[in-house]
Amino acid sequence: MPPTLDQLRRYAVARSLFAPTTLMRAITKLGFVQADPIRAPARAQDLTLRHRVRDYRAGELERRYPRLPLEEDFFVNYGFLPRAHQALMHPRQARVAWTPARWKQAHAVRAFVAAHGAVHPRQVDAHFAHGKTTNGFGGASNASTQLLDGMHYRGLLRVARRDGGTRVYAVREDAPPVAAQEIPARLDALLDLIVNTYAPLPAASLRQLVGYLGNGVPQWRDACRPALLRARQRLQCARVDGVDWLWPDGERAESRRWQPDEDARLLTPFDPVVWDRRRFEQLWGWSYRFEAYTPAPKRKLGYYAMPLLWRGQVIGWGNLSVVAGALQARLHYVAGHAPKDTAFDTALEAELARMRVFLGLEG
Repeated sequence: MPPTLDQLRRYAVARSLFAPTTLMRAITKLGFVQADPIRAPARAQDLTLRHRVRDYRAGELERRYPRLPLEEDFFVNYGFLPRAHQALMHPRQARVAWTPARWKQAHAVRAFVAAHGAVHPRQVDAHFAHGKTTNGFGGASNASTQLLDGMHYRGLLRVARRDGGTRVYAVREDAPPVAAQEIPARLDALLDLIVNTYAPLPAASLRQLVGYLGNGVPQWRDACRPALLRARQRLQCARVDGVDWLWPDGERAESRRWQPDEDARLLTPFDPVVWDRRRFEQLWGWSYRFEAYTPAPKRKLGYYAMPLLWRGQVIGWGNLSVVAGALQARLHYVAGHAPKDTAFDTALEAELARMRVFLGLEG
């Protein structure tokens, strides 16, 4: 018998919100942690990891990153992933070809970085004086910053660390060429990584994510569709309420082991549990939207609405901020009011207390 929607819901929550462990083990278990620069009240990567890493504090990933076998890179989005997974995507060939003049600039910058070990974009800008350029938002950016971004994407540089949130670059060793016969196995591993991170997935969401994988492996974009067909053959699949769902082979979505805990959790919009808006609405019956880039008068949930999970249900959302050193939480509920259960009151207060400790506002 296929699982019920309620079983899929429990499976989606429990497999992703596993028992807290070490930082490296948590990232390896997730497979990929999406990054975002907005702090509301902390960056997305930190808000994702705080539920899954013991005694995690905001900024810990940035502090410990230089000592861990991790890389910042593009996958289906930009974020952090184990070095072994990142290596599957390189050598990367960008869709936009650089001119010989651009490559000459890149080689000069790479030699400069190699001579210095690790460099801040300000050092590159001061040395080369590349000037200004128009960024993707229509504003002005340092041309050196744009060049460094392109070099990082093409695998010429890696992020060695961050200083105050700014990427500091080092030279990345050239990846060896990939033989044609190796490409299917690499793509299969990358699709398995997608499914591991976001399962269970509606079939339409898996297609969407495989499309996004084209940002990580533009050189193999044409091979992604056959890889998707192979994935459909090896993954478990069931039609539930008219929707085809997929998840890793060997996992039983209907198993009783997948049980939600009693904790209340405020989740970042980029958390694997809530990232897929299609899946979110199918599992929890209401539409969630990320509105940070929506004009304020048109927002319905708030600038950085964090879905509120309790007992396997997303019952509302909260907008959190730190004002004068104190955490402020504005909470809203799908039902129009909080659950009339003292257990929820206790769970919510515990979650807000954990958030204060995570942000360094207590202790």
